[in-house]
Amino acid sequence: MRLLAALATVAVITGGCTSDGDGMNSDGLIGFEEGNGSVLILPPDEREPAPELVGTTLEGEELSTEDFAGQVIVLNVWGSWCAPCRAEAPALVSAADQLPEVQFLGINTRDLDPAPAQAFVRSFDIDYPSLYDPDGELLLGFGQVPPKAIPSTLVIDESGRVAARMLGEVTATVLTGVVEDVQAG
Repeated sequence: MRLLAALATVAVITGGCTSDGDGMNSDGLIGFEEGNGSVLILPPDEREPAPELVGTTLEGEELSTEDFAGQVIVLNVWGSWCAPCRAEAPALVSAADQLPEVQFLGINTRDLDPAPAQAFVRSFDIDYPSLYDPDGELLLGFGQVPPKAIPSTLVIDESGRVAARMLGEVTATVLTGVVEDVQAG
């Protein structure tokens, strides 16, 4: 299976803007774990509904994940201050180009001013929207499979359920393989 080869690649990716084991990450924020490249794909019968995410994008527009009901959504949690987020941004752009039927959506977190996040988006030519979430409030609604590292990427299936989670930096190959597995059911 194509995904197994991709997972072997992702196992090499470690680090991130993450916890040092005492619950505090390198930025002194509580509640994040190491972005160790782990990938979790849930069987359809074990998936729980994703919370509806409603907020303002970096461009100042109101957005809800309900706007994309019935579509697979790739949800990437990132910060402009996060080195692994910068490293993975080209992979996310590439994956979004390879998967035009999938809605990509970012959640910018811990940027207290939107200007650096807006510059990040321009710098990496990211053309999908990102919700601005400086306090991390949008992340609190994820129960079963929370995005516990920055960066984290979740895949929401067509039924609005959390189908997969990747902690830490992802590659385009791993992400497209996970999405294709979710789409296959």
